[in-house]
Amino acid sequence: MGLDALLPVAFIIGYLFGSVPFGLILTRLAGTQDLRSIGSGNIGATNVLRTGRKGLAAATLLLDALKGTAAVVISGYLAGPNAAMLAGLGAFLGHLFPVWLKFKGGKGVAVYIGILLGLFWPAALVFCVIWLATAFTTRYSSLSALVAAFITPLFLWWFGHLALASLSVVLTLLLFYMHRENIKRLQSGKEGRIGEKA
Repeated sequence: MGLDALLPVAFIIGYLFGSVPFGLILTRLAGTQDLRSIGSGNIGATNVLRTGRKGLAAATLLLDALKGTAAVVISGYLAGPNAAMLAGLGAFLGHLFPVWLKFKGGKGVAVYIGILLGLFWPAALVFCVIWLATAFTTRYSSLSALVAAFITPLFLWWFGHLALASLSVVLTLLLFYMHRENIKRLQSGKEGRIGEKA
């Protein structure tokens, strides 16, 4: 079997990794109310933080990132860089649209970082630095993600990583789509800030 034949397998592996809803699993194990009934209803780390459980939010962030990294690294090891990028796309889509939750998942920020970490770690570092700087000045998690996601493809393109830049554009467009309600709330001044409870 040639490496090209493994590309669909890499995508499926990525999707299955990405579809694991760590935020929902951790909050259920901790005995909190259903995460989907809190705040934005999102299963990601920002919404977990609205439960007041900072440790759970940190664990969700880490595990959501690592599922993207694991999908990329495993697929890249087995079938090369093209498989790694397809697995990254699969992981991102799995997180956004997990089959286990009727295709209603998270918004992809942590998974985006994890995918970048597995494919080209300096881009993950750039994403995180921009996110932190924006979050520190505005205290808007959504705006921080949008700014970081917008700049990341430009960074990859500037340094000649054209294939990764193309993948990053797709991830960024998906991330913007998933944040469409956040964008409306930012425009109207109704978006919640980091650390606010539901």
